[in-house]
Amino acid sequence: MAGTGHAHLSDADADSVLVVKDLVMEFKVSGGTVKAVSGISFDVRRGETLGIVGESGCGKSTTGRAIMQLPRPTSGSIEFEGSDLTTLSNSEVREARTKVQMIFQDPVSALNPRRAVRDSVLEPLAIWNRGSKAEREKLVDEILESVGIDPERAAESRPHQFSGGQCQRISVARALVLDPTLIICDEPVSALDVSVQAQVLNLLEDLKVKYGLTLVFIAHDLAVVKNISDRVAVMYLGKMCEVATSDDLYAAPRHPYTNLLVSSIPEPDPEADHSMAVAIGEPPSPINPPSGCRFHPRCPYASERCASEEPELEELAPGHFVACHHPVAP
Repeated sequence: MAGTGHAHLSDADADSVLVVKDLVMEFKVSGGTVKAVSGISFDVRRGETLGIVGESGCGKSTTGRAIMQLPRPTSGSIEFEGSDLTTLSNSEVREARTKVQMIFQDPVSALNPRRAVRDSVLEPLAIWNRGSKAEREKLVDEILESVGIDPERAAESRPHQFSGGQCQRISVARALVLDPTLIICDEPVSALDVSVQAQVLNLLEDLKVKYGLTLVFIAHDLAVVKNISDRVAVMYLGKMCEVATSDDLYAAPRHPYTNLLVSSIPEPDPEADHSMAVAIGEPPSPINPPSGCRFHPRCPYASERCASEEPELEELAPGHFVACHHPVAP
């Protein structure tokens, strides 16, 4: 299924905050090598939100962590504001992370259970010695208030005394406190109730405008990604299969896998017809991925060519790139 190639990357004159090229992440295990990410490329333009979506195990969270150098990638380049993070020393990477922050999936585990949450938000400023003590405390209070957390309560309460949604707001505050350029959101609402998800998504949108942020939003829920993303990149088994604007991708998905994902979005209608649902089975092992297009064993349109030749991302419509030998008609 997808793809190699750089056709979907912006030209050199575009204002791209992040450019990832040919990223590979592999992990040695007892049964062989897990090919978690296999040569994907993408860019993120300043001020936009790029959604990365796919089923569990496709490599989207590994991609987010690779950008943060957690751990360093097996190969490929990750250029952030013109500097390749993969070539930096450990101390230089540590400093670069002040401008590239991450919000993790489990908001409670991401916070130190033994510290007051206000201290957790204050800690990055103290480590990097930003401003005076009074200036740091004032900034932390302002940011906590901006995410809807009472600073006085945060000064005396531990993470377990807050709800999951409140803990995620605190994690957002901690990510903001060093004034980052880029924030990677690794499934930040998947552990939250639907009503709380909406609150956190609205908060991220508001903060993006207020602080001039660029976001990479990773999720497996297509409905969530659609609401927050400017562009969406679809991953499958370590590869990139489709890249398009949010509206185009959901209105006319061209890759068979994306088409199945979009058709699987639940409809709030008890009388909706689900008789056309397609069962495609379990995904292959990333230790021994299929040859050619990685989606071909599950694809209803697969041919012999799909098993032998890996497709490259090609532009089928303006700004709509697909890696497939048999794209779905719009």
